[in-house]
Amino acid sequence: MSKEQPKNPLHGITLEQIVTSLFEHYGWDELGRRINIKCFKSNPSVKSSLNFLRKTPWARQKVEDLFLVTKHTAVKTSEKEPSTYTGFKKWKG
Repeated sequence: MSKEQPKNPLHGITLEQIVTSLFEHYGWDELGRRINIKCFKSNPSVKSSLNFLRKTPWARQKVEDLFLVTKHTAVKTSEKEPSTYTGFKKWKG
């Protein structure tokens, strides 16, 4: 019953994978600076962030947008410097 979404770059990627990848790439401090939301600044964890983001569409959109920009930048970097690029640890796309 799943609908194919060929134009959706986030298709098949869970919110937990997105948050975990961003945390591993930036850390909580930098995430809190890039996206000014309390779940990244005050006692942050993946679980508390997921609870907040699932209830707050505007914040989820900001997180998804940062993930896409970061992923796009990482891909461009890997094309230029393959020997130094390590990628997202959890990214399987």
